[in-house]
Amino acid sequence: MKLNINQKLRKILGVGSIGLVGFFGAACTDDFDAMNKSKTALVVLTPAEYPKLFSRALSEGSYHPSYQTATNLFADLYAQYFATTTANFQSDRYFTNMSWINSHWNPIYIQVVPQLKTLFENYEANTAEYSLASIWWVFSFHRVTDYYGPIPYFEAGTPSSSVKYDAQDVIYDDFFKRLDAAVAILKTKTGEKPFGTSDIMYAGDVNKWIKFANTLRLRLALRISKVDPARAKTEAEAAVASGVLTAAAEDAMMVRTAVSSADANGLSRIAAWGEFRMSATMESILKGYNDPRMAQFFQPSFNTKTYEGVRNGLSPAQLIEPLNTNDNNSNIGARWIRNTGTGSGWENLLAVKADIMHAAEAYFLRAEGALNGWNMGGDAQDLYEDGIRQSMATWGYTGAAVETYITGTTPPIAPGDSQNSPAVSNIPVKWGATVAVQREQIGTQKWLALYPDGSEAWAEFRRSTFPKLYHVVNSVNPDVPNTAFIRRFPFIDAEKQNNRAAVTEAVKLLNGEDKASTPLWWDKN
Repeated sequence: MKLNINQKLRKILGVGSIGLVGFFGAACTDDFDAMNKSKTALVVLTPAEYPKLFSRALSEGSYHPSYQTATNLFADLYAQYFATTTANFQSDRYFTNMSWINSHWNPIYIQVVPQLKTLFENYEANTAEYSLASIWWVFSFHRVTDYYGPIPYFEAGTPSSSVKYDAQDVIYDDFFKRLDAAVAILKTKTGEKPFGTSDIMYAGDVNKWIKFANTLRLRLALRISKVDPARAKTEAEAAVASGVLTAAAEDAMMVRTAVSSADANGLSRIAAWGEFRMSATMESILKGYNDPRMAQFFQPSFNTKTYEGVRNGLSPAQLIEPLNTNDNNSNIGARWIRNTGTGSGWENLLAVKADIMHAAEAYFLRAEGALNGWNMGGDAQDLYEDGIRQSMATWGYTGAAVETYITGTTPPIAPGDSQNSPAVSNIPVKWGATVAVQREQIGTQKWLALYPDGSEAWAEFRRSTFPKLYHVVNSVNPDVPNTAFIRRFPFIDAEKQNNRAAVTEAVKLLNGEDKASTPLWWDKN
């Protein structure tokens, strides 16, 4: 398909879609016109560029160019993997900075959608390339809809002054259909290498993409298990029967480089800025379980040489107390950043691969499904224990120490923080005697296995209520007191300004107000 440069740039940048015309504004017009007059401008998008479009979609869909404001300052905190240690950031106290959350919205609509739609237009639906693009479409959009609820979906990327929002249940229905269709095609293409090395996640390994898609389908099935249990059972059993991730060697890890900030591992890039540390929830659970993964997830604090965490939602006055300062609390692990010997001296490891999905998650999803009475190819206890083994393998632990961990009977501990917090829970690792305990154990171990994916951990906490988390110490959000938890994000300001009529209709789909306290369609807690 031939495009002039004006059309090509609008397609790749996403201008004119999802109410984002104003995002670029008139200042870009002269540049487009000038480029159209250039005799040397690229005027044809050839098949040679298609793999690069897929690579760009993968990168942007994982939020690493905008990791801090897209993920770290919101979902990572709401999942309580980390707590902020700077008074300037109030998101840990439930303040929703509307300019920051654009970083979660814009990469999908401005970058991922145009790339993938171009691939849909240039590959037949029965090709492996089309199928990979479709899987990544679902992955990208499931995180957006699980942030906001109704979103522009079916008309995403449509050049229009107003694009309608779709209800979340309808979006999820399309997710399942897309994944089912993509896997069916890929199972006939296992000898191919779609997009080759431009596939920066699986290097065109079709068999791994099949398992990734099925695991994503299983994840989404559990997500709707409280609101549509019959559909959830059908989708989960189909996903498991088709083949999900089963080994740490199949973990979905995205290649990053240190060439530029856009290519770097986002978590590594921000870790030296001294703005977050281990949460007290993490400390309570990891220390109580004597969890070997603590040494991979975090590093000892500079001053104490021990692993220490901070409560979420501390006030500016509380953050300057000695126990809450950066040098007395644990930064993330040496996989992402290394201390150079001084309290503020850190070496960022920007080229470390980014965690997209771990095989261990599939085991915990299956374990929960088994408790629901679904056919998950094993019983709940075996799947739970195998999930722990696979998560340990992801972080380099195998053998007797892992088996000892699985039979551990010690519960989480009081973290000894500035708030004199009690233990966050009282459950051990060893498989419990009641379904209620077992569900909490599965949710807690899945939370550990998902690390550092705060987006998924926050979504699963909202759905399952596990693991048990501390309430934030302080909330500055009048809609969400410190005795409650954030349920969603309000629709972004740019959409309210440029796509107002559609947003007004979208609010009606929420069955509640456009507030952070309104639960999503699948959130029945």
